[in-house]
Amino acid sequence: MIRQLALFLAAFIAFTPAFAQTAPVPPPADVKVALETGSGRIVVAVHLAQAPVTAANFLRYVDQKRLDGTSFYRGVGTGDYGFVQGGAQNDPKRVLPPIKHEPTSQTGLTHDDGALSMARYAPGSATGDFFIVLGKMPGMDAHPEAPGDNQGFAVFAHVVEGLDAVKAILAAPKSPTAGEGVMKGQMLEQPVKILTARCIP
Repeated sequence: MIRQLALFLAAFIAFTPAFAQTAPVPPPADVKVALETGSGRIVVAVHLAQAPVTAANFLRYVDQKRLDGTSFYRGVGTGDYGFVQGGAQNDPKRVLPPIKHEPTSQTGLTHDDGALSMARYAPGSATGDFFIVLGKMPGMDAHPEAPGDNQGFAVFAHVVEGLDAVKAILAAPKSPTAGEGVMKGQMLEQPVKILTARCIP
C-alpha cells in the first residue's frame, strides 16, 4: 500500500509541470502612461490586450523617449467635442517604421470620449502621431460595409486623468493660415509641448 501511494505521488509530481505549462495565460493588463504637457498632466491607459500591435507601437515611442519634446500641434472642434493631434510629426529622427492597421471592428474599441487613436494616411501608414478624442466620433470607427477607405482609425488607449488638459489644448488659438489641405486653419498658433511621456505604476 505504501509503495502504491509512493508511485501515485511520483506520477502526480511528474505530471504537475505539464499542467502548469498548459494553464491559460491571462491577457496583458493596461499600461498607464503619463504625458507631462505644457497644459498639464494627461494619464492614459494603453490597451495591450485589445490592440496589441498599436499599443506596443505607442509604448515603444514612450520607452525610447521619442515623444519627449514633441508637441500637440493640431486641434479640431470646440468645447467638449473634437480632437487634438500630436506626436512625432514625421520627424525622421523620431519615427519608427509604420505598423499594421488594427481597425476598431477587430479590436472592439471605439472613438468615444478620451480615446487615443493613431493618425494615418492609408491603412498601415501610422507611425508616431496620435490624436485624443473629446466626445464620441463613431465616424472615425471602421465601417466595413462602406465604400472606399472604410478601415477608420486605430484606437489603442483612453485618457483616465487629465481630460481638462486635453480640453485646454483644443481651446488654444489656431492659425488661420498654417497647415495644408484639410488641416489648414487647424494648426495651433503655439503648439503645446509634450515634455515627457513615461510609463507609471
